Amino acid sequence: MTPQRSSGADGRARRRGPDEIDSVAIVIPARNEEQLIARCLDSVEQAIAFTRDRLGDTGPSIVTIVAVDSSDDDTEAIARSFPGVSVLTVDARSVGAARRAGVALALDALDLFARGFASRVWIANTDADSVVPATWLLHQLEFAAEGADVVLGTVRPDFADLSTRQVDAWVRRHPPGVAHGNIHGANLGFRADFYARAGGFAPLSEHEDVDLVARLEALDARTVATASAEVLTSGRQAGRTPGGFAGYLRTQLVPPA
Repeated sequence: MTPQRSSGADGRARRRGPDEIDSVAIVIPARNEEQLIARCLDSVEQAIAFTRDRLGDTGPSIVTIVAVDSSDDDTEAIARSFPGVSVLTVDARSVGAARRAGVALALDALDLFARGFASRVWIANTDADSVVPATWLLHQLEFAAEGADVVLGTVRPDFADLSTRQVDAWVRRHPPGVAHGNIHGANLGFRADFYARAGGFAPLSEHEDVDLVARLEALDARTVATASAEVLTSGRQAGRTPGGFAGYLRTQLVPPA
């Protein structure tokens, strides 16, 4: 079977089928994000509320984990102020290690995984400097219900952080509503059984998302690329990793004059 990156359309919630999800882990790595993490967690709470409102009693159980890595500001305290969020701290200075630790804690909290139902556990990923739309989680679950093992969502930088040239270049390269299949940890979801088979996030300082998706697709994971629930992320150009999205915005989006 060849991995398929098919573009998905917006769907409506429906009754559960064999591919649908019983439990969800939302995992968010964070390092020195005191200025942005509250905005992120507010948006995640709204996405959870929207999903529960749409699915009602048939919806999955949901846990939210923030993995605070080597922070020396108030990121941890702000995350702990959200009653529905579990927080762990690591000292790795590695977004891959932080994601890995967050997923491990989340899966420990989901008894379906322990009981051998990992194919019905979904791991939804975003970043602490990002804002997810209300439909974000519901759309991932709908794609899972249709058989997806991996969902690749689009992101858009906050244009207030970019120059006019950068905004123009972004719009030209990323037309709204078009799913290119690019891989962003800020908008990524996958089934826990494939995650476990792939060996999980590697403890990399960047590109841990690209590395994991390559291993998932090597396992013939059914992959869907979608623009149906685009995530807004920081447009800063001095990021928390050596390159990453901030490095792309700084050095590749607009060629040097």
